[in-house]
Amino acid sequence: MSAPYISIPEGLPGIRGPLSLRPEVAKPLSALAEVVMRADHSLTRGERELIAGYVSYLNNCHFCDMAHSSVAQYYLQCSFDFISTVKSDFNKAEISDKLKTFLAIAGSVVKGGKHVTTEQVEKAKALGATDLEIHDVVLIAAMFCMFNRYTDGLNTWAPADPEFYKARAPQVARDGYTIKSH
Repeated sequence: MSAPYISIPEGLPGIRGPLSLRPEVAKPLSALAEVVMRADHSLTRGERELIAGYVSYLNNCHFCDMAHSSVAQYYLQCSFDFISTVKSDFNKAEISDKLKTFLAIAGSVVKGGKHVTTEQVEKAKALGATDLEIHDVVLIAAMFCMFNRYTDGLNTWAPADPEFYKARAPQVARDGYTIKSH
């Protein structure tokens, strides 16, 4: 991979590099991620991470895809092959129909917010989805579209080895997304 487009401290992969340049930006963005991805909610942390990984996969953002897919794998206690199956064709994956509707909605957000349809939302609701769950699926998808573009738009460094992300997943699950001040 080529060098980042701007000077970013070495050893800080993905979004962590550019965020290190703007602590005043890092704080609210990490606080947003903390609330949306980890706060108590009817969507499990694993489901939210799976949605984040799926969106990042669709956006071809290697760092965010691998990072959030690994955290999803950790929370869901499943194989990485299972996560890969969900991302490549969630309709064939052994997940709930409700989660399939959420992934369909998230995929539509990747194309553009106006691609989410009444039919998608009605189908999710018919399967028991709440307004808050639908809200948060759209928010997660939109948030990760922004994070993906921020990360890749600066050509940040992303480790190629999946083991890097798998090894970090328990730490993220434990410590969350809050950026620690130095």
